[in-house]
Amino acid sequence: MSTPNPTAGQAAAPTNGKRKFLLRLVLLIVVLAAIAFGIWYYTIGRWYEGTDDAYVNGNVVQITPQVVGTVVKINADDGNLVHKGDVLVEIDGSDARIALQQSEAQLARAVRQVRGLYSNVESGQAVVAAQKVSLDRARADYARRQGLVATGAISAEELAHARDALAAAESQLASTQQQLSTTKALVDETVIAKHPDVLAAAAALRTAYLNDARAKIYAPVDGYVAKRSVQVGQRLQPGTPLMAVVPLHQVWIDANFKETQLAQMRIGQLVTLKSDLYGSKVEFKGKVQSLGVGTGSAFSLLPAQNATGNWIKIVQRVPVRIELDPKELDKNPLRIGLSMAVEVNLHDQSGPALAQQSPKEPVFTTDIYQGQMQGAQADIDRIIHDNAARLSETVSQK
Repeated sequence: MSTPNPTAGQAAAPTNGKRKFLLRLVLLIVVLAAIAFGIWYYTIGRWYEGTDDAYVNGNVVQITPQVVGTVVKINADDGNLVHKGDVLVEIDGSDARIALQQSEAQLARAVRQVRGLYSNVESGQAVVAAQKVSLDRARADYARRQGLVATGAISAEELAHARDALAAAESQLASTQQQLSTTKALVDETVIAKHPDVLAAAAALRTAYLNDARAKIYAPVDGYVAKRSVQVGQRLQPGTPLMAVVPLHQVWIDANFKETQLAQMRIGQLVTLKSDLYGSKVEFKGKVQSLGVGTGSAFSLLPAQNATGNWIKIVQRVPVRIELDPKELDKNPLRIGLSMAVEVNLHDQSGPALAQQSPKEPVFTTDIYQGQMQGAQADIDRIIHDNAARLSETVSQK
């Protein structure tokens, strides 16, 4: 029969004590970490919401032709910087120039035809005045012959001839007056430059002038060229995509937050952003510009249909647009589609969750096309002046 080892109990006791100490130490660390996390969350963490599901977005200005034509020159390629008003693509304008010359000739012809209408009115008035004299003469002859018939100086047949001549003069005067009224109706209360025929020809000239001017395709905004697909010799139709111009100094961030993160998010709150392009060494500052009015899935091409038996709840995301500082973009430019890390400061709760006023100014605009009609009016005025000069001289002489 074996005897118990007295040293075994003595070795087990220190081991259990050490283990208990380590467990208590771990528990203490966990409790302290939980307390620290709670303090951090209630003082700092709950006032910030962040997401990595954020991407750079911006205006992509499509360049398309407005007239039919063949490309003869391309002045910009992918990645090139272009300024508003630069010629990007040139189209063969031979057909447009011929059409412009034809419209100029049509306007000149319309001015001369209207001049003819004014001349017809003047000549008609002269004819009416002459016929009135003839009618007065015929009326006097008839009255004189009526008195002579009673005395037997002339025959009744001669009186009948005088009566017929009077009736013919009256009928001719009435017909001429009707023709004069019709001619005057074509030019009444108007001048050559405002006559409908001249205005129609002038409108056709403006159209031809625009088509000729549109043979050169200009950059509507400052930016960088992307997605160039046009080639020399390509036959273009209106609306054909040629390239795009991207103004990188006007980009914004579309951050997709979970619906559970939006409770305290407001317009105008400050945002801190970091880009994968620059890493943590570059930090962007922005502010919340707008909160989306629907989830991404609601506006997708094929919205989700949840009326099925296998439905699983998925936390939805809502796009939040963040405005960036243009000065920071000039210093550290971003590209369309880059990933961003976004953190919104929720301390400022004064802003609304949705916009309360409609925009007072256009969101994005260009005035590059407003000057295309400037030369057309000068051309129209010159043609009208050159072809209406004789009438003006005639009127001034009178």
